[in-house]
Amino acid sequence: MKWLYIAAGIALFVKILIMPNPAPDFALSIVDAVVQDSGVSNAVSGIIFRNRLYDTIFEVVVFTIAIMGCSFLLANERPSCAIYQFTDQPSIVLARLGATIAALVGIELAIRGHLSPGGGFAAGVAGGTAIGLVAITSSPEAMQSLYQRWHAAIWEKISVLIFIVLSVITLAGYELPHGELGALISGGILPILNILVAVKVALGSWAAILIFIRYRGLL
Repeated sequence: MKWLYIAAGIALFVKILIMPNPAPDFALSIVDAVVQDSGVSNAVSGIIFRNRLYDTIFEVVVFTIAIMGCSFLLANERPSCAIYQFTDQPSIVLARLGATIAALVGIELAIRGHLSPGGGFAAGVAGGTAIGLVAITSSPEAMQSLYQRWHAAIWEKISVLIFIVLSVITLAGYELPHGELGALISGGILPILNILVAVKVALGSWAAILIFIRYRGLL
C-alpha cells in the first residue's frame, strides 16, 4: 500500500509539471464586473464588503468572540506584578514616532480603503499597532484610565452592532448611490463599513493589549 501512495504522489507531481493550469481569459472581466457593481475602484473591498458580505459579518463576530475569549480565559489568573516596558528615552521616542505613523496610516486606510489597497481590517491592525507601541511606553494605569474615559468598550460594541445592521440592510438589496467611480465619496455603503471595521478592530486590539499587559506583563 505504501508503494501505491508513492506512485500516486509521483503521478500527481508529473501531471503538475506536464499539464499546468492555463490562466483564465475572463479574469479581467470579473474584476471589471466587481468594480462596476460595487462602485469602488478597489475590487478587493468590493468583494469583501459586497460580494461576500455575509462572510465578512461573521469574521467581525469571530474577532469579537476572540477578544471576549481573552478576557474570559485570563479572568481567573493573578495580575502580573512585573510589567515589561521600554525605559530608555531613545526607544520611547522611536516607539511613539512609530505609533504616530501607524495611526496616520490606519486613518488613511480606513478613509481611502475603497479606492486603493487597504481597507477596514488593515486599518484596524495599523491602529492596534499604534496603540501597542504607546502601551509599551506608558504606564498601564494611564492606558486603562484612557480606555475607560473614552468608553472604548462601549464604542467597540456600538461599531459591531451598526456594522451588522448596515450589512443586513445591504444584503436585503438596499444600497446608497454609488457616486462617481474613484471619488472619495463613492461606493455607497462600502466606505462606512470600512470605517466601522477599522474602529472595531482597533478598539478590540486595545482591549486585548490591556488584558495581556495586566495578566502577562508582556505584549
